[in-house]
Amino acid sequence: MLAIDHVILPVRDLALEAAELEARYGLGSVEGGRHPAWGTANRIVPLGDSYLELIAVVDHEIAGRTAFGQWIAAATPGRLLGWAVRTDSIDAIARRLGLPVLTGSRTTPNGAVITWRSVGTDIAVRDPGLPFFIQWGDGVPLPGSAAVEHRGGPVTLKMVSVAADPVGLAEWLGDHDLPIDVTGLPGTSAITLTGGRGDFTIG
Repeated sequence: MLAIDHVILPVRDLALEAAELEARYGLGSVEGGRHPAWGTANRIVPLGDSYLELIAVVDHEIAGRTAFGQWIAAATPGRLLGWAVRTDSIDAIARRLGLPVLTGSRTTPNGAVITWRSVGTDIAVRDPGLPFFIQWGDGVPLPGSAAVEHRGGPVTLKMVSVAADPVGLAEWLGDHDLPIDVTGLPGTSAITLTGGRGDFTIG
């Protein structure tokens, strides 16, 4: 089973962007932590079982040595960049696509290490219309379920608008019922959220 896990929003300053999202949309966020292998750090806007990930380069030397770090460093701040699909069968997806399973981690502010396994990150870097696949480590709570207050009450992800080749995306995802709207240009163009004040779009 596949589900939207998160959508990536690259920023220059995590605190400033978090404050802007709260002022403009009423969205609260929590500090995520650092990705030591990528030279990046993040904040999380919880959306139930998915989340919006604010991510910034915090160590340019390390970021410059990795495809993911370079992707974030070269991105336009404040514009949605990519997305991730959650699975509980990452090994089966790796076999279907003929790709390796990679491991990742981040260190939270309280020192805990959160782990995951992923497939297709390097391909998503080259073609952001395609998501990468992620499976969280055993016992890791979904980041989107973190306790946070949004103005007007809980907010959830309703739709991801994805600019991609429809045929290529369908082949990449396989069977799914993901809430996506596919357009014709490469990239992740917008997300639609819904909450106490109705639907609203970021992108």
